Amino acid sequence: MTCTLTVSVAPPALEQLKAHLNTVQDLKAMGELLHWDQSTYMPTGGAQARARQSATVKRLAHEHFTQDQVGYWLEEVEPYGLTLPYGSTEASLIRLVRKEFTKARRVPACFMAQVAEHSAHTYEAWIKAYAQNDFSLVRSKLERTLELSQQLAGYFAPYDHIADPLIDFADPGMKARSIHVLFSQLEAHLIPMVQQVLAQSPLADQCLRQHFPEEAQLSFGLEAIKAFGYDFGRGRQDKTHHPFMTKFSLGDVRITTRIREDDPREAIFSTLHEAGHALYEQGIDPSFEALPLAEGVSAGVHESQSRLWENLVGRSRGFWEHFYPRLQRYFPDQLGSITLETFYRAINKVERSLIRTDADELTYNLHVMLRFDLELALLEGRLAVKDLPEAWNEGMRARLGLVPSTAKEGVLQDVHWFDGLIGGAFQGYTLGNIMAAQFYQAALAAEPAIHTDIQHGQFGRLHTWLKTHVYQHGSKFTPDELIRQATGQPLGIEAYLGYIRTKYGEIYALSL
Repeated sequence: MTCTLTVSVAPPALEQLKAHLNTVQDLKAMGELLHWDQSTYMPTGGAQARARQSATVKRLAHEHFTQDQVGYWLEEVEPYGLTLPYGSTEASLIRLVRKEFTKARRVPACFMAQVAEHSAHTYEAWIKAYAQNDFSLVRSKLERTLELSQQLAGYFAPYDHIADPLIDFADPGMKARSIHVLFSQLEAHLIPMVQQVLAQSPLADQCLRQHFPEEAQLSFGLEAIKAFGYDFGRGRQDKTHHPFMTKFSLGDVRITTRIREDDPREAIFSTLHEAGHALYEQGIDPSFEALPLAEGVSAGVHESQSRLWENLVGRSRGFWEHFYPRLQRYFPDQLGSITLETFYRAINKVERSLIRTDADELTYNLHVMLRFDLELALLEGRLAVKDLPEAWNEGMRARLGLVPSTAKEGVLQDVHWFDGLIGGAFQGYTLGNIMAAQFYQAALAAEPAIHTDIQHGQFGRLHTWLKTHVYQHGSKFTPDELIRQATGQPLGIEAYLGYIRTKYGEIYALSL
């Protein structure tokens, strides 16, 4: 008897679908390019046209993706996908496209264009409002943003919570309830730790409150991220109002930063942070180019990489054992007589602060939790936009014992609500902190020499582990699947709590 092996052959529809998706991804990249330009070099006179252009590209991308033909192709290729291993590229692509196509078909293309145009106008209004420290200049725009956010969620009714569809866009699989439970568990541990640390004598950070010329700050940051493995043949860095990373292709992944000459922490750590995002995108399997797989899988996983390189690496003692002498050479007058220990303690000082991006690792998540709570209140209709500044200030008083004296220190400090929608904008930062510790713990368990490498300014072993277990997969797997595969565990707060207890217990000589 002769056994015949049946080989499943990809239907022609799969290549047709891929070619169509290439066009969709190209249109999305054009939209990102318009946004990057608006945030970096565009003259203010271009704002009106840029809003119209952004809307046009957004509408075309959405229309192209939601065509009936995409559904017909999916019906043809899905039986083939089921014959393939779950983790194969083609099976993963078919799963992902079906999910995203089903969601996108619920939203009209004209609505997506409306959101893009409104966001471009609101961003320009925010720049003016921030410069003039006047929330009223952007309030009406934000009220419209809230309406659009609620309308988008409405396309996905019924839901358990109005924020759920918006959260799912950023962090697939997460819901308002699950995030609330996770955040409550974390906050129950953080509050006592913060109180215990703040009861100690504050660490001195006067060494960082001097004049640090911009050019030298930029040069040092570039040196550090080159060592990380950021490929400048496929990227660049520019200045902006609020730092971000953007990608136009796997060969063009750009970052931005912001400079303060009276404190180098802004530029150093925003550069390391955005480079972490970029390393993720540059590390995606090149064969995914121009396909939906060529994206970071979620906001939380993306933030895990920015926070890992910024904090677990960039604020570690080992990192500065190598890089502090270099920083001193850039700033001999400012830091030449300052010891490594003094500098290390200064950059890890725990204190109540008004600005999220300036916050230390211990208090940072309290800023995120405030924003998450405000998003839910706005979406539920419990909080009106006109009352947002007061609610923000009260939330800061309750969580951190501080009250902003200006809108720039309060409700205007983050660009997110003024450059997108309300809902799903902030939870990824704390999810990222939790995931970062879990990924890093797994990397150290597999490659114990990573600690020693970092002390010598060598990051290849860590970068390779992350590329192998996280980066290369892009969006092949769900966030939960990716975390379990990389770490052997579901998402949990234990690794993060262990990390901050060990680090800050040592710095402050406390048992946390």
